Amino acid sequence: MFEQLTQLVQQYGGDAVVNNKAVPNEHNEAVINEAGSSIFSGLQKIASEGGVEQLAGLFNGSSPIDSSNPVVQQITQQLSGSLGEKFGLSSTDSAGVASSIIPQVLNSLVNKAKDPNDSSFNISDIISSISGNSGQASNIMDTISKYGMQFGLDQNSDGKVDVADVMVVAKSKGGFSAFIGRLFRSK
Repeated sequence: MFEQLTQLVQQYGGDAVVNNKAVPNEHNEAVINEAGSSIFSGLQKIASEGGVEQLAGLFNGSSPIDSSNPVVQQITQQLSGSLGEKFGLSSTDSAGVASSIIPQVLNSLVNKAKDPNDSSFNISDIISSISGNSGQASNIMDTISKYGMQFGLDQNSDGKVDVADVMVVAKSKGGFSAFIGRLFRSK
């Protein structure tokens, strides 16, 4: 996933990084790589700190992906600090780069993950990549259960969304990926 994320950052990094006089040309590639790394590690950090509902809101479209979004704010702040520390950019320039690139990349990531015709990003792969361990994956499943009833994911009609529902989908409707995809496409 990291490679695809870096490609998105490269795609949107033109104005924010390459055409930005505040970023010396010799640092363009490193700044773009840092942005990709910050997005990935920022999503991991949010997941590990219990921000699963924030991530679910990001991926299902219930919260706008702009400067008001807590996920965007946290990753923007992380990247901004990193750019100042590693590349000597002023706080204003670092914040400008981060606030320009983060919302664009996250919007593209979410749209690609939700698009059934675009296989470059898959919701289940993203969740696996950012969750890292079974405890975090369990938290994500808890969130899915919490919101799953709203999205019609109770496959076995037992009044809850749990692993049994995942198993029904896995056997009949395209696996876990399809289950997760239904969660994030149903809004």
